Amino acid sequence: MANPEAYYPPLGFHFRVKFGISGNTADARFQSVSGLSVEYDYENFREGGENRFEHKLPVRTKYGDMVLKRGMLNDSEVVNWCNRAFRDRQFEPSDLTVILLNEKGEPLKTWKVAHAIPKKWMVSDLNSMENTIVIETLELTYQYFTMQDGAG
Repeated sequence: MANPEAYYPPLGFHFRVKFGISGNTADARFQSVSGLSVEYDYENFREGGENRFEHKLPVRTKYGDMVLKRGMLNDSEVVNWCNRAFRDRQFEPSDLTVILLNEKGEPLKTWKVAHAIPKKWMVSDLNSMENTIVIETLELTYQYFTMQDGAG
């Protein structure tokens, strides 16, 4: 019988993130990952004497910024990496991997993100009237990503 995973879209709640700068397993746990997107920039060229349309030619790919959210950690190598960038202006590009897992914890898809650097770090509001977890948000810019089936 064929693999049932081939017929159904995967669920997006079971995933792991691995940073090249951290061996800490807690640094792999995120609430959400967004920004794995790619698009083309186009240039428009007008042909002399042809007024019905413009030629649109792809020029370069453009990758969106990646946003990761999680409950704030007290001891995180990833946050230390961000602090070195923001406080000391030490930008150390790091590769990272986002792995979508199946119900058995096995990799379904892997996105390998190249040369990420911190762009923004934010902490959720602190409010004495609410009983909520403090969420930290990391926004990263990166050069590109590749996508592979399984662990890659």
